[in-house]
Amino acid sequence: MSIFQRLFNVGKAEVNSAIDKFEDPIKMTEQGIRDLKRDLNGAMTSLAEVKGQAIRLRKQAEDNKKASADWERKAMILIQQAQNGGLDSEEADRLATEALNRKEEAERRLAQFEQDAQAQENMATQLQSQVDKLKSTIATHENELISLRARAKTAAATKKINKQLAKVDSSGTIAMLERMKERVEEDESLSQAYGEMADEAKSLDEEIDSALSTASSGSDQRLAALKAKMGMDA
Repeated sequence: MSIFQRLFNVGKAEVNSAIDKFEDPIKMTEQGIRDLKRDLNGAMTSLAEVKGQAIRLRKQAEDNKKASADWERKAMILIQQAQNGGLDSEEADRLATEALNRKEEAERRLAQFEQDAQAQENMATQLQSQVDKLKSTIATHENELISLRARAKTAAATKKINKQLAKVDSSGTIAMLERMKERVEEDESLSQAYGEMADEAKSLDEEIDSALSTASSGSDQRLAALKAKMGMDA
């Protein structure tokens, strides 16, 4: 066999093995479940990141809400100090205005953070739905895999039995049994024939012995009659 033929045979065996593995429903289902679990892990990681981002945005929004209230409180204090004479009126107005500007900046950031947080929470809701769906799908396929393994085991056992039965040559077995029956009948016929032959030989011997006995008995009677006639003792 040439090296090319051997390589071809090896390649053919590997391809057939790959096809067998690809067509194995158990292995395919197990691989599918592993893929789904990998997708689930990725989705849960993304969900955790999105939820974490939403939490941070909500915290920043809350911090800016507090900052807005704090800047408003400071502006009110500055105005009160100016009214009480503790601070120049113009200076108090300038500082109070600056505090109000800071308050507005905080409120703008608050609105943006709340908007971003809401977007992240909406995304988290969608991801959570995907995670729940994946979990349900995985659980369904895992239950199906248990049933599939049991069915595959039964199918393999049935296939093995049917394969063994398929190898049995029913017609050959019947022919063999018929030949054995004929052999037995032949042996029985031969046995009967030998028995009859033995009986026939035995009967012939008995007839010869009987004839000889009869003939001898007749000769003895004639001899005794002759001796009596002659006046002789038997």
